[in-house]
Amino acid sequence: MRCEVCFRHCELREGETGACRARACREGKIGPVFYGEVSSLALDPIEKKPLRHFLPGSMILSVGSLGCNLRCPFCQNHEIAQFTQERMVRTEHVAPGELAELAYSLRGRGNIGVAYTYNEPLVDYEYVRDTAKRVREKGMKNVLVSNGTAALPVLDAISPYMDAMNLDLKGFTDTCYDLLQGNRQMVMDFIREAVKRCHVELTTLIVPGVNDTEQEMRELSGWVAGLKDVCGGRSGEGGPLHVTRFFPRYHMMDRPPTDVALVYRLVQTARENLKYVYPGNC
Repeated sequence: MRCEVCFRHCELREGETGACRARACREGKIGPVFYGEVSSLALDPIEKKPLRHFLPGSMILSVGSLGCNLRCPFCQNHEIAQFTQERMVRTEHVAPGELAELAYSLRGRGNIGVAYTYNEPLVDYEYVRDTAKRVREKGMKNVLVSNGTAALPVLDAISPYMDAMNLDLKGFTDTCYDLLQGNRQMVMDFIREAVKRCHVELTTLIVPGVNDTEQEMRELSGWVAGLKDVCGGRSGEGGPLHVTRFFPRYHMMDRPPTDVALVYRLVQTARENLKYVYPGNC
């Protein structure tokens, strides 16, 4: 059987698990291993997703599970995204309806809905889809925080229930995505289609020596400027784009944090093409 969620197209025999560690072949079908298994749950400000132009000042119930289809050497959530059998993370089963009920019960604390985040949510898009539908039935909002490494049929499955997304555009070279064992074209295709369906903001983490040149930011922001319907804006207004600062994590503990002045310089570079650009982690 072949998994169709992302560019890897893992071909799996009965009982085998894909590269994301979160999808497996069972009883002749490929599906999620950790459906409903929650590793992380927190009530966060919407600005932490980060979203600046979507219901600012509100809170959102953020939920994570296990697994990821990229291998970012600087992953800040590697304990759950890149778990191993030797370093297994404790989870708790929360059915879609239960999570929707919990979100609804937190309205008094300013909660507007559920954000699917922390690990890569789309490796278990079925749970995202099913939960988002129940959350929408409660009259609440759904937010996806994703690396965007998914096929368009996955977007088709979840987008009817999504109100906003923050999607990573981790760089604008294939060399950058090779480092992450990813596929830049798939991400760009996902973003290009997602902006037609709901509010979208983008994030680029600036990693020293990986994606930190003004030329790359100029090309990246120029591409984003060409997107239509981002934040309801016209082509050329695009964004919002969050340009964020790297801190040593995971396999990049020996790399220094991104210089703050560089982050602000790249923000100004991006503003040559975009109206809405924000520094982050500074």
